[in-house]
Amino acid sequence: MPRAHFGILVPQVRAAWAETRDAVVAYEAMGYDSLWVNDHMYAPQSPDRPILEAWSTLAAIAAITDRIELGTLVTPAGLRNVGQLAKTIATVDRIAGGRVIAGLGAGWAEREFEDFGVPFLDASGRLGQLREALQVLPRLWGDEYGVTFEGKHAHLRGAMVEPKPVRRVPILVGGGGEQVTMRLAARYADVWNNLPDDQPRLAEKVAVLRQHCAEVGRDPAEVAVSQTCLVTIAEDEASARPMIERSAELFSATMGDARGPLALSGTPTQVIARIEEHLNAGCAMFHIQFFGRDPRVPAALFARTVLPHFQ
Repeated sequence: MPRAHFGILVPQVRAAWAETRDAVVAYEAMGYDSLWVNDHMYAPQSPDRPILEAWSTLAAIAAITDRIELGTLVTPAGLRNVGQLAKTIATVDRIAGGRVIAGLGAGWAEREFEDFGVPFLDASGRLGQLREALQVLPRLWGDEYGVTFEGKHAHLRGAMVEPKPVRRVPILVGGGGEQVTMRLAARYADVWNNLPDDQPRLAEKVAVLRQHCAEVGRDPAEVAVSQTCLVTIAEDEASARPMIERSAELFSATMGDARGPLALSGTPTQVIARIEEHLNAGCAMFHIQFFGRDPRVPAALFARTVLPHFQ
């Protein structure tokens, strides 16, 4: 069974940089493996709510951390010029000293594209943009001198990215589309990320991913499985029960039902058991949003009571 990897989503919506900075420093000290930001121009469904931009925030986080990995959940492939994106990611990885994971997806928030003058293509077009980004980015980060690519969406003519990333940047593909997105993950990704809504179907989704890997001739062990999830944790059941009901009320639409069969909800012992169910299903990487007024409080409880069990 692979070692569990625990990542954590950082404060980003309605968060001053000082709040994000303090949380990031605390999470690294607690022993988490990675930090993640959402790549949205607007807070989901709320364009008037402030949200820090993803890659510039990661650059700042890279400069104030030493060990922890950094990534996006996820960058829409068509929202930026792919060459510019390659340069941005390489620069952030340089600042971080080789700790970036590039999270990519097709994108879904139409207004974020249209309001900023970026065409929002149909689903087939956005998946095409994702496919071409997955083909082009490793070439731009590799040893090829001058990358030329003439795709339907990406157009490069002798493009170069210097300096290169410190390491071969792992690529995460997020999305639950079984016919195209997960097939792209099987072919190109180092990590496939399961959506919160699909957490109860994790084992079925992993089986689909493995089948796609077999069809494209890739060892399924080369593609790690991750789960974005809400964690609602308390010291005892009496404290946990009302928290679970409240988090289900507030977050079911975006982060999955805290009362679901695989939800990481309850006491530390109960959360450990749910994590072990994920591991048995083939998922060893977790992208966690903690429920709580100050998420550092449940994050500290999780770090103290759950992390040691998996180390």
